[in-house]
Amino acid sequence: MLSSHSLEIAIAAGGTAGHVNPALALAEELRNRGHHVTFYGQPTRLEARLVPEAGFDFVPITVTGFDRSRPWTLVSSLVRIAAARRTLGRRFAQVGLPDVAVGFGAYVELPLIEWCHAHRVPCVIHEQNSAPGLANKVSARIANTICVAFPHALDVFKPLVSQGASLVVTGNPVRSSVISAERGAAREQLGISDEERLLLVFGGSLGAAHLNKALASLKADILSRPDVHVIHSTGADGYDEALSELQLSDEEQHRWNVVPYISDMGAMLAAADLVVSRAGASSVAEIAALAVPSILVPYPFATADHQTTNAHYLVDCGAARLVPDDELDSPVFSSELLELLDSPQAREEMREAARSLAQDRAAEALADQVESVVPDTPSNTDAIK
Repeated sequence: MLSSHSLEIAIAAGGTAGHVNPALALAEELRNRGHHVTFYGQPTRLEARLVPEAGFDFVPITVTGFDRSRPWTLVSSLVRIAAARRTLGRRFAQVGLPDVAVGFGAYVELPLIEWCHAHRVPCVIHEQNSAPGLANKVSARIANTICVAFPHALDVFKPLVSQGASLVVTGNPVRSSVISAERGAAREQLGISDEERLLLVFGGSLGAAHLNKALASLKADILSRPDVHVIHSTGADGYDEALSELQLSDEEQHRWNVVPYISDMGAMLAAADLVVSRAGASSVAEIAALAVPSILVPYPFATADHQTTNAHYLVDCGAARLVPDDELDSPVFSSELLELLDSPQAREEMREAARSLAQDRAAEALADQVESVVPDTPSNTDAIK
């Protein structure tokens, strides 16, 4: 811990789990260090449920995003942001200034970061993706420190940051409930012995259909290995279609478990010998944090093809193999999958490569950066004059 006193930390994160869960991972680490964290977010979005469930204070503010394909939405967006800044001003006049503000890239961060910067509160932003979003590009111009999950994002921020600001690769924070999952307990829960092999497949909320079809076409090859089990998360929309394509017999269902969604991803990753997944930022972070060998199939329609860049974070160090989506139906995918299933040595080498990234310590690294921007003086809890 860098700070010698308890800090009051304001965090803005919202919209999707990809923004909220890394913010919660940071908040957990900061709370463990003795700091107090308050979240600011939209009352109708995911953060309004997840933040209180995690035991953190939640203050609702309302903003709307700017859709560049509809330029007129800029006006309503700016009006909402200005109103949110006034709401924040009234709150901080009552409770006092935070010691530091942290934004996680959603539009809801803009009023917090702008207000805090104007009142000389240090600001930190974190970018979870390799292709930064508009909110973080705007906030980067006034932030004291910009932290990124993927080194590739540094090149985007370099021309944007103010003189004296820091650019730091911290990795993408993963919640302690994921990192603390244990292989033995997870396998016992699943009824899989340590001698058996477990293949975990998930496609995320987008682009699971092609992945589901490719796995179905390899069912006979995979199940011809009598000690292989499969947990296959199809996505809610693709569940019925995947079941229809797989045509699992009663006997095959004992080793091929099809589910629409995985609620305890930490346990499933801890139990897995090999993962096949898309390459969303959160998925890559969790796979790396638990050091699971993986085959990553980037979603081809992601903005700026950022999932391919995400995947290279693991691929370039030898922790994963990359298969383009248009090769899912080719021998390239089947040979990679079956080779890794059959090679414990290759999988162990990939685990060691993943461990070298220290992704399981990303929350600690980000918390260090948050503490470092605060002068080592008593916290400013006085109301705004």
